[in-house]
Amino acid sequence: QVQLVESGGGLVQPGGSLRLSCAASGRFFSISTMGWYRQAPGKQRELVATITSGGSTNYTSSVKGRFTISRDNAKNTVYLQMNSLKPEDTAVYYCNAGAVTYRGLMDCWGKGTLVTVSS
Repeated sequence: QVQLVESGGGLVQPGGSLRLSCAASGRFFSISTMGWYRQAPGKQRELVATITSGGSTNYTSSVKGRFTISRDNAKNTVYLQMNSLKPEDTAVYYCNAGAVTYRGLMDCWGKGTLVTVSS
């Protein structure tokens, strides 16, 4: 099995910053693309950012220039640095990773971490 554990969520004022982390553990050969998704109350889950094992990144337009995704392949960990946060960034943020296992490529999800942007 593969586990993803997120950390770093919390309450922050508008304009503030937070850094999310997500570490993958368990039985796998490697981790391919990792990413962050979010789900706001009453809305569907949406892509925030992804990063390949080679470091290529992709962002949804609403976070470009404010959020930065990065990863440490040696630690199987992905990060999301969130700056200039807005109330509309409030959501549960989920980590996602593709894990190469003996069963093939598995799509793995963390349990989520809540980010609240409010004054």
